[in-house]
Amino acid sequence: MNPFNGAPNKQKSILGIGNALIDVLINITDDSILQKFGLPKGSMTLVDSVLSAEIKKETKTNTRIIQTGGSAANTVHGIAKLGGRCGYIGKISKDEFGNFYVEDFRNNKINTHFFYSETGTGHATGLISPDSERTFGTYLGAAMELTAEEMTPEIFRDYGILHIEGYLVQNHALIEAAMKTAKENGLLVSIDMASFNIVEQNLDFLHRIIRQYVDIVFANEEEALALTGKNPEEALAEIADMCSIAVVKLGAQGSLIKSDNRVVRIDAIPAKNIDTTGAGDIYASGFLYALAENLDLEVAGKIGSLLAGNVVEVIGAKIPEETWERLIPEIEAIKQSGN
Repeated sequence: MNPFNGAPNKQKSILGIGNALIDVLINITDDSILQKFGLPKGSMTLVDSVLSAEIKKETKTNTRIIQTGGSAANTVHGIAKLGGRCGYIGKISKDEFGNFYVEDFRNNKINTHFFYSETGTGHATGLISPDSERTFGTYLGAAMELTAEEMTPEIFRDYGILHIEGYLVQNHALIEAAMKTAKENGLLVSIDMASFNIVEQNLDFLHRIIRQYVDIVFANEEEALALTGKNPEEALAEIADMCSIAVVKLGAQGSLIKSDNRVVRIDAIPAKNIDTTGAGDIYASGFLYALAENLDLEVAGKIGSLLAGNVVEVIGAKIPEETWERLIPEIEAIKQSGN
């Protein structure tokens, strides 16, 4: 099933909402720093400005890159690179990081709905372990001040789907207001579970809003386990009972998709795994873009898998421009194979 089939043209435009953050991605030589700062490996942990500064000080001699980030922002960024129509809601500050954010989204022709705060633009310090796993210590800054009251109907009316990152559940009122307003304006709702510890801390809330509002759920193996207590196949079935389309991502083992009684297994592409940052986000880019183009679920999964396999080969959540030039013809071939 493709929930976009037969829908008006506005359905092809995708709106993301999330924590607008700058990613500061740092290679670490071992995991001792994670224990030192109490960061569970592979998780996203909220930190205050003091701890964020301490982590950066501890790693000041390590290799690093800086990019625009935030899970939903990464997904929207990928959709724009694919040629999809998209927009983004977030809160930033008129500071150096905020200006960097605005310029990047403008350059990528993403329609923005930015709100501003006197608090500094948030940033996520991503510590990349030697095995390529990434662990985030996130200072939300201005992003945390996005409010339910700012979710006005006018923002949503030109879009067909709202994609929400699970990290927003630090503000239950906001995430529910966004979903409710989206549904009232005829949008489908997609959510990425974001991190297993986020799911564990908000389990009852997530179960309720998925059943009440959500059409598409993305979860990796750990998040699916946290949400259902079950292995990937059983978790897939349980999540699919809550919504229209369930996607469980299995890293190097590919992904599973279920809608109604149909289950699709997608293989991962061969890849040299350097950094998993953004792999799930860019998978969602390919998947949602394909659905918006009225393509089959299997095609959507293959495009998502292709993008994810390419982003893990570089540091950060952004596929390089020269790689996009190679990927676009491959994606067109996948699209044609599904016709």
